[in-house]
Amino acid sequence: MSSRREAREYSLQMLYTIDNCNASVDFVRDAFEENLPKANAYREFTLSLFKGVCEKKDAIDTLIKQYAKNWELKRMAVVDRNIIRLAIYEIVATPDTPISVIIDEAVEISKKYSTKDSSKFVNGILDKVKVIRT
Repeated sequence: MSSRREAREYSLQMLYTIDNCNASVDFVRDAFEENLPKANAYREFTLSLFKGVCEKKDAIDTLIKQYAKNWELKRMAVVDRNIIRLAIYEIVATPDTPISVIIDEAVEISKKYSTKDSSKFVNGILDKVKVIRT
């Protein structure tokens, strides 16, 4: 793992596993953590994103419901829902990271892991949500 993007992607995989497979947070963390490089700055970033989203999931989901008009969480694609969760957590928890970077990263990850229209959906929701930091 050599970049913050990879850390975000790895955190997404962990969240996807919980959301799609009904696995416990502890099981997923333990299973994925053993594959992370031991001495790597992005290991901590990966785990902090994962832990933060898991701990703040209810509050994050409330924000998503508030800004995703006409969309129920359960109707969203699992990948999209978790990309949005990650980005919202990062917007709130990492004030030193520019919002534009967080949104761009989320959009690029959605292009890689989801459908061709997902990037527009993710961008649209996050563009509305970004007001929580200002």
